[in-house]
Amino acid sequence: MSEPLFRDPEAPVPDRVRDLLSRMTLTEKVGQVNQRMYGWDAYERTPSGHRLTDAFRAEVAAHDGMGALYGLQRADPWSGVTAETGIGAADGARVSDSVQRHVVENTRLGVPVLLVEEMPHGIQALDGTVLPVNLAVGATWNPELYEEAAAVAASQLRARGGHVALVSALDLVRDPRWGRAEECFGEDPYLAARFTEALVRGVQGPAGERIGPDRAAVVLKHFAGQGATVGGRNSAATELGTRELHEIHLVAALAGVRAGAAGLMAAYNEFDGVPCVANRHLLTEVLRERWGFGGLVMADGLAIDRLVRMAGDPVAAGAMALRAGTDLSLWDDCYPRLAEAVRRGLVDESTLDTAVGRVLALKFRLGLFENPYTTARPPAPGRLEHLSERIARESVTLLEHDGATLPLAGRRIGTVAVIGPNADSVPQQIGDYTAPQRPGVGSSVLAGIRAAAPEDTAVTYARGCGLVGGDLSGLPEAVAVAAAADVAVLVLGGSSARESDTRFDANGAAVVAAGNPVEMTCGEGVDLAELGLPEGQAALLDAVAATGTPVVVVLVQGRPHALPDLTGTAAAVLSAWYPGPWGGRAVADVLFGAAEPQGRLPVSVPRSAAQLPVFYNGKDHGYRGYVDQPATARHPFGHGLAFTSVDYGAPRLSRVSVAADGPDGAVPPLSCTVRVANTGGRRVRETVQLYVRRVSGGTSWPRVRELRGFAHIDLAPGEDAEVAFLIGAGTLASFTHARAWAVEPGEFAIGAGPSSERTQEARLTVTAGEGLG
Repeated sequence: MSEPLFRDPEAPVPDRVRDLLSRMTLTEKVGQVNQRMYGWDAYERTPSGHRLTDAFRAEVAAHDGMGALYGLQRADPWSGVTAETGIGAADGARVSDSVQRHVVENTRLGVPVLLVEEMPHGIQALDGTVLPVNLAVGATWNPELYEEAAAVAASQLRARGGHVALVSALDLVRDPRWGRAEECFGEDPYLAARFTEALVRGVQGPAGERIGPDRAAVVLKHFAGQGATVGGRNSAATELGTRELHEIHLVAALAGVRAGAAGLMAAYNEFDGVPCVANRHLLTEVLRERWGFGGLVMADGLAIDRLVRMAGDPVAAGAMALRAGTDLSLWDDCYPRLAEAVRRGLVDESTLDTAVGRVLALKFRLGLFENPYTTARPPAPGRLEHLSERIARESVTLLEHDGATLPLAGRRIGTVAVIGPNADSVPQQIGDYTAPQRPGVGSSVLAGIRAAAPEDTAVTYARGCGLVGGDLSGLPEAVAVAAAADVAVLVLGGSSARESDTRFDANGAAVVAAGNPVEMTCGEGVDLAELGLPEGQAALLDAVAATGTPVVVVLVQGRPHALPDLTGTAAAVLSAWYPGPWGGRAVADVLFGAAEPQGRLPVSVPRSAAQLPVFYNGKDHGYRGYVDQPATARHPFGHGLAFTSVDYGAPRLSRVSVAADGPDGAVPPLSCTVRVANTGGRRVRETVQLYVRRVSGGTSWPRVRELRGFAHIDLAPGEDAEVAFLIGAGTLASFTHARAWAVEPGEFAIGAGPSSERTQEARLTVTAGEGLG
C-alpha cells in the first residue's frame, strides 16, 4: 500500500495540507489549533532523568493529537521551574524528542507537535544564552549584528528540540511608563522595521518554503499597537486612528511579513473597540487580504478567554476569534470547544480547516513529518556569548560628557569607586523573560571594572542604597568610598529580575502593586507612573556628587528614565540598557577606552513623566511647550556622543525637483549626500541618520520629522568621507486618505545629521506627474 500524499516530501506543501485535512476528523482538527498546555507540566524530574506526565498523555489523547506545546523548556519564577527541576542543555533534545515520540506514535495520523519556546533575547531555558534586551539591540542601530545573533540563537533552540521562537519585535515605546518597553527596538517604526527584517532573516534563514533544521520559525509579537496603550498601562485600551496605526504601529509588522515571518501573535489590546485577537479588520482584511500574509496567527496567553465577556460563553468566544483569523490558541478554555462551535453553527468547519491548514503548513515547512526528532547540532561554544557581549558593547550610549573624564585609561587614577544598587548584580542587568543563570555565568559592572582596571588602580565598592525605596542608611559608606577615590562610577537604574516571591497573573505577567517590596521596576506588568530615579538612588547621586569626586553615571535600565539636568553633577552619563550577562565587561571596555561608545538612542529620554508623550516623530502642530518646563526631550531620539568630535556638512540632493507618477506616486531615483569629518583625536564609528520632513502638501497633518535611513561610517582622526542615501518612493511616502502608501506632491525637507534634533536640511519639491493628475 502506497504512502499517503501528505507523507511525500516531494509534494507541494498545499497539496500535502489538503490531503491530510481530508483524512482528519473534527476532533483531530480542533486538536491542531490548540496550544492548551503549559509545557513544564508535560514532564517531571526523576532521579534517573525526566518522565512524561499523565496530564500530558491525557492532553494528547483528548484530541488524538496536539497542535503545539508551549514552554517545554521554560524556566523562571512564574513557571516554578528551577535549575534543580528543569531541563538543562544536556537534556533538552532528549526530552523534546520524548514528547514528540509520544505524539507521533500514539495518535492515529501521527501528526508531529510544534514545540514553541520564548526567545525574546535568547531562548528562555536553563543554559540558554541570554542576549541584551531589544531596547539595547535597538541602541546599536546595527541590524546586521542582530541578524547574526538571531541565527545563532535559533540554532541553539533547534539543537534543544524547539521549533518555534516567540520574539517581541512589533511593539514601539510610545510611552516609556510601560513596563514592556525593554522588549521594543525603540520608538521609531523605521528602526523597528529594519530590526524585524533582520530577526526574521536570522531566525528562519533564507526566504523560501522550507525552514532548515538549524533554523526556527518565528512568531512576531504583538499585532498591533500594544505600545500605545492609554497611560502606559499593560494591556489597556488604545486610542489610535487608522493613519497612526498604519504609519507607526504596522510598519514593522509589514516588514516582517514581507521578510517571510512564519507567524504573528495577536496583541492583548483593542483597536477601534475590538480586541486584536478577535479583530477581523486587522487579522483578515489588513494582514491577509491587503498584505497577502499566509502564515499563522497565534493568540496571546488566555486572550481568547477574555472574549467571553463579549461573546457570552466560551464556545461563542472561540468561534469569534476563529472567524476573525486567529489560528492557534494559547492556554485558553475556548478553543478546545471549537467542535461544539461548529456543531452549533457558530463557525463553519471550512473556517476551522483554513486555520488547521496554516498550522499543518508550518509543520511541513519545518520538515517535521520527515524528521520529527532533533538533528541540529548546538552552535560552537561561546559563539553566542561573544555576540551577546558585542551587542552590549555597541549598545552603550554616551548621553553626556565633559570631554575630559572619559576614557579612564591613560589617566593617573589611583582608585575607582564603584557605587550603586546595579553595580554588582548580574540578574538585574539581564531583563525580563530570562531563565535562572548558573553560578558564575556573566560579569557585573563591578566585576568588569575590576578586570579592566590597570594593576596599579584600586577598585572599591559600596552599594549605597536599595534599588527601590528611600532607605538612606548606606549613604555614609558610599560617600566615604567616593571621597577617597579619584573617580566614582555610579551604577543606577532599574531591574526586571523576577524573584521567588513575585506574584503573577494567570498569563505570567508580574503583579507589583504600589508598596510591594519586590525590587522590580520594569518588565511585563510593571508599569510606572513616575519615571524619575527612585528616592534612594536620587539621594545617592546627590551625595556622591557633593564629595567633589568626578562622577560617571551608568544607567542599567529597561526603559528611559526621566533624568534631571546633570550638568555640574555628573562628568559623564551612559546608558547601558539591560546589557545581558556579559554587559559588565562591555561597560568596562567603554569606560576604559578599549571600545568607543557607539550606541545611539532608540528612544527619546524625557525630562519628566508629566511631559509625555515625548517621542520625536509626533505631529507638527506648532506647539511651543509648557509654561513650567520645555516640551522637548532631555536627550533626543538618535542622540549619542563619542570620545571625539564629528562635523557634518550640508546635505546635497542630486535633484531638487521630481515628479511623482503612478498610483503609488513613484519618483525617479535621486540621492542625498553628506560629508562627515572626524575632527577629534580618536577613531569613531559614526551613525549618520537621514530624516524626512513634509513642509507642505499632502492629505494629512505632517509629522515633525521621520527617520528614513541610517548608515555607519568608520573614520580615523582627521579623516572625512561622504555618505550617500538613495531617496525613493519609500523614503517620501505617507499613508494617504485612500488607505494606501503613496508619495503626495508637495515640498519636503531632507535632513542628515547625528540625531533627530541635529540635522541640516535640503529642500525637495515633488510635483504631480501625469498618473497623479
